[in-house]
Amino acid sequence: MPAAILQSSPTRLPRFIGVGPPRTATTWLHEVLKGRVALPQEKKETDFFSKNYDKGFDWYRSFFRDADPRLPLGEFSPTYFISDDARTRIARDIPGCRIICSFRDPVDRAYSHWRLMVRNVWTRLEFADAVMSHRDLRESCRYGHYLAAWRNTLGAENVFVIVYEDLEADSQAFVDRVADLIGIERFVVANSPVAGRRVHVVPVAPRNLRLARNARNLMAWLNDHRYHGLANSFRQSALWHFCAERGEPFKPVDRETDARLRDYFRPEIDRLEQLTGRDFSAWKTAR
Repeated sequence: MPAAILQSSPTRLPRFIGVGPPRTATTWLHEVLKGRVALPQEKKETDFFSKNYDKGFDWYRSFFRDADPRLPLGEFSPTYFISDDARTRIARDIPGCRIICSFRDPVDRAYSHWRLMVRNVWTRLEFADAVMSHRDLRESCRYGHYLAAWRNTLGAENVFVIVYEDLEADSQAFVDRVADLIGIERFVVANSPVAGRRVHVVPVAPRNLRLARNARNLMAWLNDHRYHGLANSFRQSALWHFCAERGEPFKPVDRETDARLRDYFRPEIDRLEQLTGRDFSAWKTAR
């Protein structure tokens, strides 16, 4: 294993964190890296530094209680990206932690995020209205602003960028970069059971909003009470499909909305280009 981001203490904390934002392949990476890094048990997103900090470090460390001491410890929690609290807490509590920001065409990202919100009955607004009305949906596309904030708080040498479209173009090269960032040996991504598919997709709306809300609340209750195995089983079950899906397939974003949102997000894309030295002009062009 390369010189790595390791701690030998049984109470060690993560040495890398994928902070998102949401819908940028963090779940896919979590699944691909299982067994190669030490990740939270049973639950992908602890949301500790953003939503659960008051539960204390014993609560947080319990997710890593059986972690292999030979593997680098990390997590993926996309709620951290736009959280000022998460950023300052990680900088204070885990100095030198490697932060991975993952970016995606902002309209595509926002649309995927909105579909998830509809499925979970967090919004009943149409896509364009939801972007303007829901802070998390809108702020999660402020790539330049928050990347600069993470670099300023943790140091540019500790904050790295990966791009969703690179995964779609060459999954092996994408994973090789992540492996190098977190300090593990490169591996053949095609051997992973999720290598050739997307995970956590939301192709259809709920057929019945009340059933979908009840299913979401049950999932939240199970996770809140640390029944993460049951929550995962429920998500894979026919009952979840019956409650949370079965509606109409989501239609593509209409051309007018697409163009308007690309204009809206353009300043953030421009700033991201300045910060990374990479050309994201494809994200500025209406489809």
